[in-house]
Amino acid sequence: MINFVLYKREMKRSRVMLAVFAALMTLYVPIIVSMFDPEMMSMLDEWVEILPAVMSAVGMSAGATTLIGFLSSYLYGFILLIIPMVYSILCANRLLAGYVDKGSMTGLLAAPVKRKTVAFTQMKVLVSGIFLLILYATVLELTVSAAAFPGELDIAKLLLLNFGLLCLQLFIGGICFLFSAIANDARHSIGFGAGVPAIMFILKMLSNTGEKAESAKFFTFFSLFDPDKIIAGGTFGIAGMLILLAGAAALFAGAVMVFSKKDLHI
Repeated sequence: MINFVLYKREMKRSRVMLAVFAALMTLYVPIIVSMFDPEMMSMLDEWVEILPAVMSAVGMSAGATTLIGFLSSYLYGFILLIIPMVYSILCANRLLAGYVDKGSMTGLLAAPVKRKTVAFTQMKVLVSGIFLLILYATVLELTVSAAAFPGELDIAKLLLLNFGLLCLQLFIGGICFLFSAIANDARHSIGFGAGVPAIMFILKMLSNTGEKAESAKFFTFFSLFDPDKIIAGGTFGIAGMLILLAGAAALFAGAVMVFSKKDLHI
């Protein structure tokens, strides 16, 4: 069902974009890990006390006593959510709607390859990119933590946390890919593909700011990814991960089906 020639070509085209987002992770992750230090932690806690609403909005909270708890608070509330999400928005738009918008989808479909195969192959390109970014983030965290704080990181919990992050990013990728399959031009594809995750993220930020806006968490899928509950091994944390993974599968399947049956006007 996958066209390996197309897959290899698209993965090569994705190399620069993947390198850029990996570079952003390389810039931020070591800095955050290095802050797991009594002096730096006290400084961050002071910022939480000074600007509680702002810090809470991006998922940062004071009082972390373990390295995994510290990373959960200062990496998984903003940085590791935003970087892969932006990659998914840009990549998904290029893989389907971008071709249709430029009129080059004709070339892809001119070969004796079914539409479903083209859509499934492009889906695999997006999923592979997301997986590689999360894998890189995991290796980076493990490497930097081992170098700076040997023996301090709970590796099993980090792997579980990053699996949850992968489920979330696949769900976001599924949303972006679905809109790329539905839209006939890049403008609408990126508008909805970026708009829906952005609105959901804003609702997440609002729900973190206080009791008055806490109910916003019921209207965003980001609430299904709860780093603290995942680390604690809570039922909700694990269930949220599985719901996101199932939702991602449904979104990608729906995108392939929509693209296979739509009128492309080419």
